[in-house]
Amino acid sequence: MLDAARSVFQRLGIEGASIREIAKAAGYTPGAIYSYFENKEAIYGALLAESLERLNDMVGAADAPDGSAADMLKAKARAWFGFYATNPRDLDLGFYLVQGMQPRGLNAELNFQLNDRLHDALRPCEAALQAMGLTADEALRENTALFAHGVGLLLLQHTGRIRMFGQEATDLFARYLNDLPGRLARGKAI
Repeated sequence: MLDAARSVFQRLGIEGASIREIAKAAGYTPGAIYSYFENKEAIYGALLAESLERLNDMVGAADAPDGSAADMLKAKARAWFGFYATNPRDLDLGFYLVQGMQPRGLNAELNFQLNDRLHDALRPCEAALQAMGLTADEALRENTALFAHGVGLLLLQHTGRIRMFGQEATDLFARYLNDLPGRLARGKAI
């Protein structure tokens, strides 16, 4: 059922999708869907929650060979970047790109829970930044910049716009990550 819903959301967006369309794609009746989910937003939330669990598993499994804070930062950041680079539909889900970048239809509590799970995947980078000597506020700011940089590159890759620069998103992200510890050591936190 969730695979069918994912396909319908990708094709029609959350606003264009309907329980009837999801049921049809899944080979169920609409009534059967309602016995599991109260509305299409709940289905969307379930898809996003499943995606965020896979993201958190990937980040949790990432490890640094020498265990240094800088290497841990790189390993964890590469994990979330790699997850979205190899799963662009999860990026679409995570950023509501199937419906125009607004979390429409998700109630405030569900939106908060889903955002918190995304932040859970990013907290290891923040912890590594603190272990590298940044204050909690500096680490949060730097982690936000790291995530924004990575997501920007992923969007450029996902849309094909990166070709206009003749660059590769993965290479640019690796360079940013490799330069980050040196920049921080020189005292140039964002």
